[in-house]
Amino acid sequence: MAEKNTNKRQPQRRQPVMQNGQGGPRRWISLLFYTMAFVLLGWYMFGDRENAGASKELSYTKLTAYIEANAIEKIEVADDLQAKATVKPHSYTIVFGTQAEGERARGILRTQVPSIDEFSKYMDSVNAVRKENGKALIDVSYTRSHDYWYLILVNILPFVLIVLFFVYMSRGIAGSGGPGGIFGVGKAQAQLFDKDKKDKVTFADVAGLYGAKQEVQEIVEFLKNSKKYTEIGAKIPKGALLVGPPGTGKTLLAKAVAGEADVPFFSMSGSDFVEMFVGVGASRVRDLFRQAKEKAPAIIFIDEIDAIGRARGKNVITGGNDERESTLNQLLTEMDGFGTNSGVIILAATNRADVLDAALLRAGRFDRQIHVELPDLQERKEIFQVHLRPIKTDETVDLDFLSKQTPGFSGADIANVCNEAALIAARGGRKKVSKQDFMDAVDRIVGGLERKNKIMTEEEKRSIAFHEAGHATISWMLRWANPLVKVTIVPRGMALGAAWYLPEERQLTNEEHILDELCSLLGGRAAEQLFLNQTSTGALNDLERATKQAYAMVAYYGMSDKLKDVSFYDSTGRYDYGFTKPYSDNTADLIDKETQRIIADQMARAKQILTEHAEGHHQLAQLLIEREVITSDDVARILGPRPWKSRGDELLEVNAAIAEAEKAAKPKRNRKPKSNPQTPLQEEKG
Repeated sequence: MAEKNTNKRQPQRRQPVMQNGQGGPRRWISLLFYTMAFVLLGWYMFGDRENAGASKELSYTKLTAYIEANAIEKIEVADDLQAKATVKPHSYTIVFGTQAEGERARGILRTQVPSIDEFSKYMDSVNAVRKENGKALIDVSYTRSHDYWYLILVNILPFVLIVLFFVYMSRGIAGSGGPGGIFGVGKAQAQLFDKDKKDKVTFADVAGLYGAKQEVQEIVEFLKNSKKYTEIGAKIPKGALLVGPPGTGKTLLAKAVAGEADVPFFSMSGSDFVEMFVGVGASRVRDLFRQAKEKAPAIIFIDEIDAIGRARGKNVITGGNDERESTLNQLLTEMDGFGTNSGVIILAATNRADVLDAALLRAGRFDRQIHVELPDLQERKEIFQVHLRPIKTDETVDLDFLSKQTPGFSGADIANVCNEAALIAARGGRKKVSKQDFMDAVDRIVGGLERKNKIMTEEEKRSIAFHEAGHATISWMLRWANPLVKVTIVPRGMALGAAWYLPEERQLTNEEHILDELCSLLGGRAAEQLFLNQTSTGALNDLERATKQAYAMVAYYGMSDKLKDVSFYDSTGRYDYGFTKPYSDNTADLIDKETQRIIADQMARAKQILTEHAEGHHQLAQLLIEREVITSDDVARILGPRPWKSRGDELLEVNAAIAEAEKAAKPKRNRKPKSNPQTPLQEEKG
């Protein structure tokens, strides 16, 4: 839709906020538990449990020498023959033995006594002598070494904490062990859908997707009324694979199946199978199918199956298959191996069907591939109706207009547009969402945030205006170019300016269509060279897209005179990661020359159109400099009305004609005529 920047920005997934009772308190409890465990364990292993303040250990002989030297103040003797002697709080020198050895003692001294009785008799005699000499007695006490609580704290509690730690870890590892912790690591973590859920999704909540809904509705109908099919010998497909771009409603269809089918519905993501432990994926596959068989008939839904279903043989790890391939092998066996899976239907979703293993896609496993494509014009209108239900809109909102303005948008993109429009209206203080809010939301999503603080010089603004006016002029004058919506020189995202178009939703594109689009893409660079005599970097995105289209015309579509009706496109992606090409060097050189020729021809064509309408181009550029934004109405006023209808308008007319035909084909009710009270009944009959 935008000339400069067509990449749609996907909404970022926000991380859940911790709430009370939902992870916050548990986090602090876990942190406190770990801290206490490590402190106690460290104290038990490295701390001095007996007496951290003891200065030194000494022999019994030195202890008696200290006692004789009047250096001991108090002695505590425990029943494990450990004696702790408290030295007097003064610095002094003790002399003992046959040699004069000076030692400075302070703090607490520990020693091993021969026996409590012997040491008790010795201290009694010492104190008796000290009493006779009028000296202070040494305080001697006899205590138990430890009480029972201390023994429990020191010797048993650390081991209890270690055991509790492992139990807590086994229950708390939700990502690796699931409901059973590490002991239930091989159990499947599938979610069993509750059929009595009040806010369940049904097919009425799925807008558009007519063909895909019909396919899955048939599966639901078989489960509800299997006799209708089995009486004539029909069998329900064993599996159905939903394939399509992201955001098109594959998971929504699966939710609708879960809401409609009156059978157990198991849901699991492909990434839930593979873990860091060897053999976990295969074990979970076996457990998932075991649960489904016990509740058969049942449905198993595997979202993002490409996480485990990639083709084998690529990125092989030396020494054997990796865990992913083992999981895939087990899945293949469960789906269609020697065992029977009667009554179990497999639904899976992916947007990368090209990378899946061929054995997974064969008949008998996934019998059907249901393609969920981007919605067309009518389907987008229905999707808008669904997402606009909770939004208050004013009378300016037109669903036909919105569906035309969002070609190539998926269901998720449309939901994002509706929400963004509501945010814009609320930010502006309005009570209802208007048409302009939706247009601003589309601009915001497609082009990026408007950078109002971006300062440009007058020369830069003039260059951008001439560039964008070149796109507008050429696209207006070419029949098969995408219809113009508006042109702006206000910077958005990474683009300094943009020309907004309505891409035509063609079922088939011919050479004339592509050449007109190429000429329109090169209009900005052609205007710069023709009117400003300069070449800037502003055409980078235009040149990139034009080169890819020209290369595709030559190498893929066979639209070159030198390589007529030849295509080197490989739908299997076989040459994507290799160094070989399916053509020679001479052919590669010819492809390059033809690509350059096509671009040069369209550049000359663009300059010719701009030369013929130079006056109108200059008026558009000057109007852009003054107003910064112009619409298709301004272009029509300057260059004249565009004589061709867009494909979107044609489709709206066709849909309206079909609706009128269906309305006219409905049989009218035969209503009984009302009787006239003033007319006799006999006269009515007559």
